[in-house]
Amino acid sequence: MAANHPDRPKRPEPLEQWFKSMNQLMQEKPVKGILQSIDDFFKHPFPPSSIAVQVNETPTEYIVTAELPGIKKEDISIDVINNSLTILVNKTEMASEKNDIAKTEMHMTSSRQVSRTIPFAHPINDRKTRASYRDGLLTIKIAKKQGKKIDIFIEE
Repeated sequence: MAANHPDRPKRPEPLEQWFKSMNQLMQEKPVKGILQSIDDFFKHPFPPSSIAVQVNETPTEYIVTAELPGIKKEDISIDVINNSLTILVNKTEMASEKNDIAKTEMHMTSSRQVSRTIPFAHPINDRKTRASYRDGLLTIKIAKKQGKKIDIFIEE
């Protein structure tokens, strides 16, 4: 094995040459464009892993607010069962890219479901539940069930 001489140019190793070729390929179009679009797609495709909610209680109702930035109204489902409320977000995104020069097509789909269930201590009236959604803020008002007041008599 010959020692490296300072005057001789160093010969590239085969593996080093392969890495240089791959790096050059990744920096050229269309591969760079495809890789960049994959990176862009997966930066923020999903809602957060849990839904941030705030619950306030008045004498007659519960007011639940949930922050859902970037979520469409059609992706939100609300269920009231027994004494609990469930907010479900089902987010599906699709992206496509077509490169006529390289004659390639790329289709990406991502789907994610996240939910949050809030139990209530006081019985609720599901028939008097209202929800509104504006600018990423979901507000749900749930009426409390009004029980029957029972008078107590003194027995003689």
